[in-house]
This record gives sequence, structure tokens and C-alpha cells, in this order.
Amino acid sequence: MFDEEKAKRTVDFINCLKHTKGQWRGQPFELLPWQEAIIRDVFGTVKENGYRQYNTAYVEIPKKNGKSELAAGVALYMTCGDNEWGAEVYGCASDRQQASIVFDVAVDMVEQCPALKKRIKPVMSVKRLVYKPTNSFYQVLSAEAYTKHGLNVHAVIFDELHSQPNRELFDVMTKGSGDARTQPLFFLITTAGTDRHSVCFEQHQKAEDILQGRKIDPTFYPVIYGASDDADWSSEEVWRKANPSLGHTIDIEKVRNAYLSARDNPAEENIFRQLRLNQWVKQSTRWMQMDKWDVCAFPVNERELLGRECYGGLDLSSSIDITAFVLVFPPRNDTEKYILLPYFWIPEENMRLRVRRDHVPYDVWAKQGFLQTTEGDVIHYAFIEKFIDDLGKKFHIKEIAFDRWGAVQMVQNLEGLGFTVVPFGQGFKDMSPPSKRLMELVLEKNIAHGGHPVLRWMMDNIFVRTDPAGNIKPDKEKSTEKIDGAVATIMGLDRAIRNEGSTGSVYDERGILSF
Repeated sequence: MFDEEKAKRTVDFINCLKHTKGQWRGQPFELLPWQEAIIRDVFGTVKENGYRQYNTAYVEIPKKNGKSELAAGVALYMTCGDNEWGAEVYGCASDRQQASIVFDVAVDMVEQCPALKKRIKPVMSVKRLVYKPTNSFYQVLSAEAYTKHGLNVHAVIFDELHSQPNRELFDVMTKGSGDARTQPLFFLITTAGTDRHSVCFEQHQKAEDILQGRKIDPTFYPVIYGASDDADWSSEEVWRKANPSLGHTIDIEKVRNAYLSARDNPAEENIFRQLRLNQWVKQSTRWMQMDKWDVCAFPVNERELLGRECYGGLDLSSSIDITAFVLVFPPRNDTEKYILLPYFWIPEENMRLRVRRDHVPYDVWAKQGFLQTTEGDVIHYAFIEKFIDDLGKKFHIKEIAFDRWGAVQMVQNLEGLGFTVVPFGQGFKDMSPPSKRLMELVLEKNIAHGGHPVLRWMMDNIFVRTDPAGNIKPDKEKSTEKIDGAVATIMGLDRAIRNEGSTGSVYDERGILSF
């Protein structure tokens, strides 16, 4: 049901407020069409008993479209205009400073509205606005979730949900905290983020599913303004669809300048996509151009590589993590490409935990044969050594590069099996040349990886660090997820490049093996 009177009442309340920033300050806060549509739907759609149908509103929109002002207007209405005695309205964000952004806008709105100013008592030491007629308040909360149990929530304004470091505060504020209220509201407003395992992406996915008709939840109101992943990010038409306030709160020239800067500096592309087009990107600065990587998914037939000369890269994990071993087959002539054969291992019990915790499909990859498991909850290095030994009987592995960290025993064992094992530093000096060469090969379409999904995932996770001289290296700490396979690829490629021109085949010593 739709209650026109309730929708109009909320719109009129917010329209009586005033803008607080720049050239707009002091002017009436007349809701833009997209803002008014949200307010009317959320506050005007009711159940048969007359209470609001929606208790969660998820609004995802690019920066500078007026998120803070809209959120402040909703916070003030829920505090002062919703006819709820003793309403507790909380502003939440990743930290107190972020949560204070919307609160400070609300304070300024109150200062410019005589009717509210004489009824609201600000307590700035604790970031609280008290509405005296109903003894209600709006207050900022920090992210220490363990102190927030027991609140009697009427409304929560979650600003920039994507920046929440974990789901603790979100769960505390939204799971059961409003049960004592007749019509609580959780107003989630955010720009797209980079972490696809976050609580924000979980809400994003739910919103997408509802919008696409894949899920039904009559209590959840979804709004997403943004460009699709395959949209032309250079198109001004795409910009306008993603930014409903363009031409009002956003100057088109500023977006053009941001685009030109991102076009000329690839490191800024994902920032533009995330903040201006509201696209969920892997990280703020993506290194590998995944559309180019995907073009290189040329078929790889392991049988056709039997006896071929190759070089290995071994990124040995801790005993509870992923271990990666990648063979790099250099081209034998100008018509061939560099070929990658990746192998991955993870403890079986650890894998199950990671699937539940990280929502990464290790179990699916294992069933498909792209990932191998070892029994128990730790990696059995002897299993990997035996596997590499068997690979050495199929292929002519000339060298294996390895990260010095934690690999001493396995290196000695591999040397005992007859392999030439080469230590490989993880600093700029060693990592930069092969990393840059890998990118060149991808852009030249001169590498074949067979579309291996685990390796693709790791390539998409890479964040690179750059030194003042322009050297680069993969940064495991800042990368969004595991990148072991990418590091192993870079190390193996380095050995292949350094030994380019050296030829020879194990066929010279024995016949072709079959398997």
C-alpha cells in the first residue's frame, strides 16, 4: 500500500531544511527527483497496519551526488518527525570522524532552521542532538561494536558502508536492535567499494538480486546508481546515468578532468570507476588489465608440452596457506607464445574454513581439478615435492626459482631430487624486470594461460608497489587477496627470460612419456 500523506509529510519536512555547503548554503534543501523518489518510496510504502513496509534502505551512488545531505535529512526526520517517543537514532561509519560528516551536516541544518533550533539541544562533546519534545536523540557511534549491545534503535544511518573494516558493528546495529520499535529504519548509503567479501558487498548483492527479480524481500528497499562492469567508462552518457545529480551538485567539467587524468594514468582508472561510476573494483589501483589477461586464455594442452624445456616458480606458503608452483614454457620460435602451467595446493580442512569465511570457491576449483588438497589442516610439503618430482619426469624443468623465505628444507629436498634451484629475491631489483615483462607479454597477446581460474583470480588481486625510480613489485600486504600464483609466474618467467636462447629437449635423452 502507498500512503501519499506520509510520503508528502516526510518530503515536506526535508524540503524545509537548508543546504550547508558551498554556493548552496542557506538555500532550501529541495530534494532532487532521485532523492524524492527514495524518500517517497521508503516513507510512503506501508503495510496494512499503517506502519512502514521497508525497514532497510540500501542506497549506492557515486561520490558528490548529495549522499550526506540526504542522510542528514533522514536522520533528522527519524529523530524529530517520526512521532516516536524516545527515538534513538545513530549515525555509524568506519570511524567516528566519518560518522561525524553526516552528523555535522545535520547540526548545520538545525542551526539554519529556527523551529528545530529551539527544540533541539546539541551536546557536542558526545556528538548528540536531543529533540526535547519527545526525548529523542541522534548520536554518532564509533566502530567499537562490543560496546553497542543493548541499544533500543529506532534508526541507523550507515554512511559509506563499504569502508566498514568488518561486519561487527553492522550486525550489532541491525540484528535485533530495533525489535522493540514498531517501524525501525536502517538507512544504508554508500559508494561502491573494493572488497567483495565485505558486509557492504553482501548488501549490494542482495540489492542486485532484488532489482533483478532473483530474490524477494518486501522489507528491503534497493537503489543502485552506477555503470555496469562492461560500460564504456569514457562515455558522458554513462556518467550521466551513474550520477543522477550531475549538473546540480556535480559539475560535468570536474568529471571530465577526472576522466582525462585517469585515462592518462592507469593507476587512477579504478579510482575513477569506483568513485565516479560506482563500480565495484578489486582495489583502488589495479595492476593487471584483466580484459587483456582474459584475451590470453589460449588453450593449453599439457600433453603437447611433454618433454618441453620449462622453468618453474615456487611460492611456498606457510603450512596453513596456499602454495603455488607455475611452469613457464618459453617459445621455441617466433610463432609460439610463452605457456603457463600453474599448480596449487591447500590443506583440505583449511580449505573448508576459507570457503565459509572468505567466500572464495576453493572447493569448486578443487572439484574441477584446478586446485589440489592435502589431507589435514596443514600443507604436506612431501606431497608437493613428490608432485614436482613427477612433473620433472614429464617436462624438462631446467631451473626452479623460489622465495628464500621458509623454503630451506624443501629446496634441499628438491636439489636432492636433481633439480637446479635458484633463490629469488622479492624486492624491486629482482621482481621489477619480469613483472614488467609479464605485462608486456599480456598486452602483446604473447602468453597463453588457458584461462586457469585460480591464476586469474590471483592476477586480479595484485597490487603493485612502485619505487621512485619506477621499479615495481607485487605487494602481498596491500593486494586484496592471495597472489601466490602471480608471484610464482613472475619468478618462473624471469628464469625463462634469463635463459632465453638455451635450447634442448629431454627427448634427446629419452622417449615421450604418456600419462
